[in-house]
Amino acid sequence: MKILNLFVVTLCGTLGVGNVFSQNTDHFYGGIGVGQGRAKVDDARINAELTNAGATSTTLTHDQNDTAYKVFGGYQFSPYFGLEGGYFKLGKFSFKSNSFPTSTLDGQINLEGINLDLIGYVPLNDHLSLLARFGIDNTRARDRFSSTGSILVNNSHPEYTDRNFNAGLGFSYKFNPNISLRGEFERYKINDAIGNLGDINVATLSLIFPFGNTPPAVPTVVEKTVYEVAPVVVIVKTETPPEVIVYKEVVAPVMPEHLHVSFNSDVLFGFDRSNVAPLGKIELDKFTDQLNGVTYDTVSIVGHTDRIGPKSYNDKLSLERADSVKAYLISRGIISEEKITTEGRGSSEPVTDVGACKGLHSSVDAIACLSSDRRVEVDVIGIKSQLP
Repeated sequence: MKILNLFVVTLCGTLGVGNVFSQNTDHFYGGIGVGQGRAKVDDARINAELTNAGATSTTLTHDQNDTAYKVFGGYQFSPYFGLEGGYFKLGKFSFKSNSFPTSTLDGQINLEGINLDLIGYVPLNDHLSLLARFGIDNTRARDRFSSTGSILVNNSHPEYTDRNFNAGLGFSYKFNPNISLRGEFERYKINDAIGNLGDINVATLSLIFPFGNTPPAVPTVVEKTVYEVAPVVVIVKTETPPEVIVYKEVVAPVMPEHLHVSFNSDVLFGFDRSNVAPLGKIELDKFTDQLNGVTYDTVSIVGHTDRIGPKSYNDKLSLERADSVKAYLISRGIISEEKITTEGRGSSEPVTDVGACKGLHSSVDAIACLSSDRRVEVDVIGIKSQLP
């Protein structure tokens, strides 16, 4: 029996939604996938073997489907690389041949093994990444053959373990910091225990559960009023001729107010995200409530990131965050779009000292240490109306 192709579809188990990263920080993770395997039996080879034994096949049936699953664990070194190892079971597959003169031949193969792979990622956005893997698999093939009549089987229980290579392509989608979904197409090279090499094609859909990357505590929002001047009314008393007293009311010039607020990005968005989170909307609503009655001159929004990751990625992320805050403020109907400007400065203006988090780059501790660098600063210049 020769195994030419195996197609395994591994479906995610019914485990409650509760990431890789997630794929954004270093951490350990585990995963599981279950599904069904399908094998293709080499009919031509079986018929040729029967002919050599002096028999002619009359019927040939297959059992090509069986349950398949895999469990695995790994370590995510960065947003771009990870190392993963695990155990896989591809299932049992069999055939049955009836021959003339009256005789039968039954065969079965059981495939299982372990693998160690290097995985590379290409992040497309906050949630979705493409991935490619290459590694080594150690697969054990256990065959069982039985016969009746004129057909004799020399070795009824051949078994062979062989080391070969595997490779694959796929995607990873991060639902939240606690669970991710991964879909992949892989190819394994195996030995079927009777001297034949075959390619095994595997399609998997698995759930990934990270651990050891507990997100830092949510920082409080820091608000700071830089400058604020209220209108002042001055009563000036002047005298004309002694018998006449005139009072004039003079209003001092109204100075524009300058309100500066710094929002922690982990509150507004969550780590490595640019969509305003529910908690972030609450904080922005509190801020806009303070602006009732203000006639705006300018509103400036500047996004900042920490120094983890490439400069180009951080520049883009900081601008996307500033634009998200702008869009939300406009949606509240308080500030007109033409009054707002946005800018992304990436990691060029950190609050922390350069050496403050030394030795913790891209670790959970470094993320917590650099929390204050991830911020969005809003400056409002305008005049607030006075109540009568």
